[in-house]
Amino acid sequence: MRPTAIALLTLSLSSPALVLADTSDGSALIGQDWDTIVEMARGGEVNWFMWGGSDTINRYVSDYVGGVLMDDYGITLNRIGLTDTTEAINIVLGEKEAGVTDAGAVDMIWINGENFRTMKQADLAWCGYTETLPNNVLIDWTNPAIANDFGVPVDGCEVPWNRAQFAFAYDTARTETPPRSIPELLDWIKANPGQFTYPAPPDFNGAVFVRHVFYHAAGGVEGLLGDFDQARYDAAAAATWDILNEIEPLLWREGATYPTSITQLNGLFANQEVAFTFDYDPSQFGLGVQSGQYPETVMSYGLTDGTIGNTNYTIIPFNSPNKAAALVLQNVLLSAEAQLEKALPEVWGTVPGIEVDRTPAEIQAAFAGIERHPSVVDPAELAQNALPELQAGWISAIEQGWIENVGR
Repeated sequence: MRPTAIALLTLSLSSPALVLADTSDGSALIGQDWDTIVEMARGGEVNWFMWGGSDTINRYVSDYVGGVLMDDYGITLNRIGLTDTTEAINIVLGEKEAGVTDAGAVDMIWINGENFRTMKQADLAWCGYTETLPNNVLIDWTNPAIANDFGVPVDGCEVPWNRAQFAFAYDTARTETPPRSIPELLDWIKANPGQFTYPAPPDFNGAVFVRHVFYHAAGGVEGLLGDFDQARYDAAAAATWDILNEIEPLLWREGATYPTSITQLNGLFANQEVAFTFDYDPSQFGLGVQSGQYPETVMSYGLTDGTIGNTNYTIIPFNSPNKAAALVLQNVLLSAEAQLEKALPEVWGTVPGIEVDRTPAEIQAAFAGIERHPSVVDPAELAQNALPELQAGWISAIEQGWIENVGR
């Protein structure tokens, strides 16, 4: 669903200064007493733009998170579903170019990677507020994987929500022994024409699959870490496009077309048109079994040569008119209770973005008691072969390179 026009609610509070603080650059909120921020936000609304391709995630956000916001703070949560996160970024960018500095349509975005880099470089993000959140104490900002988003320093411009790592899925009733590395997968594709495909970049999951092939073509990720390097890119890219163009005629529909989204790929897998699907969030495979989309024989797994992992975040645009409500929303998302709720397999099953050992003892016990869905690969097993994400300059170059050299 594409974002639609939103009617923004003007807060009617007793103190004009408080209203002014929440409709300006937000500087008066930074370091402000939390109870004061809550009262500024009470009775208002917050417009959260986020990828809307999962009914499970949508329910968690609308029902659980929205319920907490309304019951505890009287705040209305408007979840605006997106096909692509760049839709929300383009709204904010267009507003900035039009001089809209304090009445934007977007209060918060689910984001990471090159989209974060775009917002930070274009001064579209509101920054410097994270220590104002009471639940900031649950975040380990000393962890480079948290303090940096695809190699770009967070610098107080967003807060983590989940951690994720890429995994493949197959149906054990149809495929006895799945390929366990990128070289094995490429050989499998050649031996089983028509049974594999991937979404066309810039689809998020399709793009990360291409990066796995890029890592393989480069002889590993080690030489790709750090700032973008044109010479190293050119060498790995040429090999990558050769590999992907070689297998293209052997893909689903002979490579004449690619799925446009991970949702479409999941549908092809469910209909047995292809033998594999994949996702940056392995919990989706268990949820697919629970919903009846996939049979119980579906299993997920990692690769012996590793799969890419990262952290995803929420960000508040510079011109959000409801910054106080957005802060309350972020604090709710970071709470031990909300992180536990979405970790439950029947709810979402995602990996928390906070440090569980910093939560109360009863929450830690509840996390320890969670039974992973049998179709979902053990996160600890995945983590043994985790690969880092590249800095955003590499990612945008790889996506554009695929479009120009493979997609066309």
